[in-house]
Amino acid sequence: MAKDLGIQSQKDEDTNKWYTELITKGNLIEYTDVSGCYILRPKAQFMWDTIREYIDKLIKEDGVQNASFPLFIQESLLLKEQEHVEGFAPEVAWVTHAGDTKLNEKLAIRPTSETIMYAAYAKWIRSYNDLPLRLNQWCNIVRWEFKHPQPFLRSREFFWQEGHTVFETADEAKKETKDILLNIYKKTYEDLLAVPCLVGYKSDKEKFAGAEYSMSCEVYLPIGKAIQGCTTHFLGQNFSKAFGIKFMTKDEKEDYGYQNSWGFTTRSIGVAIMAHSDSKGLVIPPKIAQNKIVIIPITKKENEKEVIEFSDNLAKELKEFSPYVDKRNKSFGFKLNDAELGGYPIRLEIGGKEIESKEVVLTRRDTLEKTKIKLTDIKKTIKKTLEDIHINLFKKAKKLLEENIVEEYSDLNKIIKYVKAGKIVRTCYDGTIETEDILKDKTTGKTLVIPFEEEDVSKLKCPFSNNSAKHIVYVAKSL
Repeated sequence: MAKDLGIQSQKDEDTNKWYTELITKGNLIEYTDVSGCYILRPKAQFMWDTIREYIDKLIKEDGVQNASFPLFIQESLLLKEQEHVEGFAPEVAWVTHAGDTKLNEKLAIRPTSETIMYAAYAKWIRSYNDLPLRLNQWCNIVRWEFKHPQPFLRSREFFWQEGHTVFETADEAKKETKDILLNIYKKTYEDLLAVPCLVGYKSDKEKFAGAEYSMSCEVYLPIGKAIQGCTTHFLGQNFSKAFGIKFMTKDEKEDYGYQNSWGFTTRSIGVAIMAHSDSKGLVIPPKIAQNKIVIIPITKKENEKEVIEFSDNLAKELKEFSPYVDKRNKSFGFKLNDAELGGYPIRLEIGGKEIESKEVVLTRRDTLEKTKIKLTDIKKTIKKTLEDIHINLFKKAKKLLEENIVEEYSDLNKIIKYVKAGKIVRTCYDGTIETEDILKDKTTGKTLVIPFEEEDVSKLKCPFSNNSAKHIVYVAKSL
């Protein structure tokens, strides 16, 4: 393989360049002339389709229905919930003209759909018999962030699902936010993407604008930074009061609905490939790989037809794994390197000797370990190997997470040192936004999550403010 076709940057030396090379040379992304807006190439689209199908099945089994709402939102609707508006105002892209005609009212390009959906909910909900209302939509979102965009991880246009639900009681709504996070989102990261998560409540500073509280899955990446993987939000009655989503209770009293919103995005693709990939190229979790196997024929002039035919027949036998037979007019070495760059979970090498011995060489992408396997056992072996790759990727990522969590509850200098060294610090704080500002300034990190399990911190002092501690919290640098 020509040198410039492979990954030139090392993952642990220049992460940004490595990541850019990884997603472009690995055929996941193509850049466009609009900053922060990217083309998902078929390999990446397959990943998102797989994630979408997985989550869609789980939420439908949980009783959620899909719907679709408009891309454009009237300015008057967006302004209805003030805290929400203030949170999104810098990121909203506006349509002001249709051709040369100025619109009577500006239209926001959907940064999130609370406002457009809740205006409809107010028309549909009249009685407790109309509850719960649990809808989800799969769509694209535009947020004109000012931070440096990175494909998947922080883009101005992205794909996601957003669930928006209304309940009769606060307890029902609160239960859903945790159930979605743990039973669907965390499950998706762990069972589909082989990525372990820290879960818990977001701090008041980091919660969703307009929510009573937010929860999230946080992922630790090998580059020494954490990233928010997904969120669920208990909105309470903040939006229902703003939009008039009220109903007649069983006691014939009028009340406002209790609401949630929750979302999972294409960021998950970037999280997974950054968590698992190496300086040779992509390492794709088997369950989201478009082609789980690449078959590389090793040919000579005298046996080319036989080897190609054998490879094609083997691909048909293994069609459940969507194999790709690399028949390009390239050298064997080029194809080996390209297979590593492309992240195929399993590579099979087939030549005249393999046909004669009825054995093939199998290489795992996660460990690059090679073994000879009998053709008579090939389906069973490949299925087991794919399962082993998933387990190994998850165990490796979990080990990395656990080894990089340190505890320090009193010594601020140590906390600063740990965070700057790329660790996640389990510490405590007084729960105030003012203290979070101090924390960010001192450590260059931020709060990730407050664990769900309440712990006694009555004897602890906040190391950032010296006030009485209120919560245990995880702190780290964030991508």
